[in-house]
Amino acid sequence: MSSKIQKNYRRQEEDEIQKLTKQISKISIKTQAPTFESIARGISKGEYKKIIIMCGAGISVASGIPDFRSPKTGLYANLEKYNLPYPEAIFDISYFSEKPEPFFTLARELYPGNFEPTPVHHFFKLLEKKNVLKRVYTQNIDTLERCAGVNENKIVEAHGSFATASCQNCSEEYKAIDIKSTIMSGKIPYCKYCEKGIVKPDITFFGEQLAQKFWWHETDFPKADLLIVMGTSLQVEPFCDLIKNVPKSCHRLLINNVEVAVNRSSGYRKKTDMGFKFNEKSNVRDAKKIGDCQKSIKEFVDLIGWTKEFKKLMKKKN
Repeated sequence: MSSKIQKNYRRQEEDEIQKLTKQISKISIKTQAPTFESIARGISKGEYKKIIIMCGAGISVASGIPDFRSPKTGLYANLEKYNLPYPEAIFDISYFSEKPEPFFTLARELYPGNFEPTPVHHFFKLLEKKNVLKRVYTQNIDTLERCAGVNENKIVEAHGSFATASCQNCSEEYKAIDIKSTIMSGKIPYCKYCEKGIVKPDITFFGEQLAQKFWWHETDFPKADLLIVMGTSLQVEPFCDLIKNVPKSCHRLLINNVEVAVNRSSGYRKKTDMGFKFNEKSNVRDAKKIGDCQKSIKEFVDLIGWTKEFKKLMKKKN
């Protein structure tokens, strides 16, 4: 082989090596599980641009609203005064049709305007201001995401909310303010148009179809690069199954007072193996922060480096 041919061969070989090196450098190989701290750094560096939040009643407890399932303090554990056949009956459409009084008694306690957003709700707004919030999927009916200033189009109230109401007879639509005085006076609101139907807040009761907006998840979740799950037991279907709908490359962070939805090898839902893998060697995308979610979110904001803006946002809104 002549020296000229050898030089050309080496040059081609070097060119191929350079190309391969460039390709490899572009590949993000995730060999370690993320942490609460590393995800905060990632947000700070702009590595996450399509963040989805999944949240439940636990994020609103600090505002004075009880969660649903805590054994002693939860809503379902303190409904004796309503003489219900079973706790969930207060949100059962069949029971409501026969006896709406218990629900409206409870509605007076939970109605929007009685409670203020928590630091967690304000964090959602800050994510929106930073243009990294894809959507907030909330199980809550309290409208506190709206009260914190989060744009309505950024919120999916999976189980409906008090924000709007509808006549059960003619489907005439109402705003929350339209029926508030009637509910607060201890009366049942009836439709002023058909004069027959009860006007029920657009909360999704057991036995009703989920709001159409809920199905946005079919296009939202496949695009997410970070999923943050907060203040929820993840026990109610189909909401609880959404955590498996993000890409495998998407990091998932649980900020909760207890671990939930761990992989089936640890007892999660038998029909899926897409639960959190916190304690498994194969984990490359799940992180957790167990404890009070309000304290945790303040720590998270500090780690991101948004403390000054966060305090200013909370002060402005309050």
